[in-house]
Amino acid sequence: MFTTRHLSLVAVTAATALLIAGCSASGGGSPASSGGKELKGLTGQIGSKDFSEQYILAYLTTDLLNAAGANLTANTKLVGSANVRKALENKQFLGYWEYTGTAWITYQGNTAPITDPQKQFDAVEKADAASGISWLAPAPLNNTYAFAVRSSAAKKLGVKSLSDVAKLPAKDQTFCIESEFSTRDDGWPGLKKAYGIDIPDSNVKLLDTGLIYTATQKGTDCNFGEVFATDGRIKALDLTVMQDDKKFFPVYQGAFTVQSSVLKKYPAISKVLAKLSPLLTTEQMQKLNAEVDVNGREPAKVAEEFLKSKGLI
Repeated sequence: MFTTRHLSLVAVTAATALLIAGCSASGGGSPASSGGKELKGLTGQIGSKDFSEQYILAYLTTDLLNAAGANLTANTKLVGSANVRKALENKQFLGYWEYTGTAWITYQGNTAPITDPQKQFDAVEKADAASGISWLAPAPLNNTYAFAVRSSAAKKLGVKSLSDVAKLPAKDQTFCIESEFSTRDDGWPGLKKAYGIDIPDSNVKLLDTGLIYTATQKGTDCNFGEVFATDGRIKALDLTVMQDDKKFFPVYQGAFTVQSSVLKKYPAISKVLAKLSPLLTTEQMQKLNAEVDVNGREPAKVAEEFLKSKGLI
């Protein structure tokens, strides 16, 4: 998706220096445990954006490919989607996990999202092929926007969907959102129009991403908070996600993007990662993200333990 987490547009010129100085270890997995050699000779960096889910995905990918004979490192030091994408385009990153909605709207310059997941994936895959970037088969996870409410309030108000929320008395329609979300047509303005939400500006509080979760759980500043579908804090704070019954929000399906030239030379990358991608559902990513964001664990360790639990390394 493309809020602060996905669209932090900081200076691209900082990317090169950070790439040189910011490489981290591959995540502490046991590459030799699988005995695979099909990716022997493959070297380089796996990138990530600057939030927990991306860190976990980078380490999962690095460890798994290394278990197949590669010699890769995970670089989790870059800040902002623009820098990470540029690093892939400049062939400084071998690859990284991207979201279909982000690519379609942000990098490829479209304004209207495609709500069907497969059609959205097919569209971004085709568009990026001309740029020398290949998309591997996507994971089921959809890290899209959503609105959540504390579960006790959901029962009290009798709401399950955003259409239900729009029918509530204005006094109960209080929202916490990010500043960027507040101005985007695919954010707050578009959502209000799509669902017919008509409330005064005083009913909306602008907060940083992390604060929205706790504010929503407390219910003082707002009943409904803008969240990300795969965030582990949703379950940890006992929040209930409202159904986007009009399918307003774009699809942000996660998939590994890789230099086409590298994939051509090492086609086994696709085969190896195909063992991982189907396991990464929205619910599974919530659990993995919670290990980091709620329990304070290191992303590299969370990734290693997951791969071992599934017998992948």
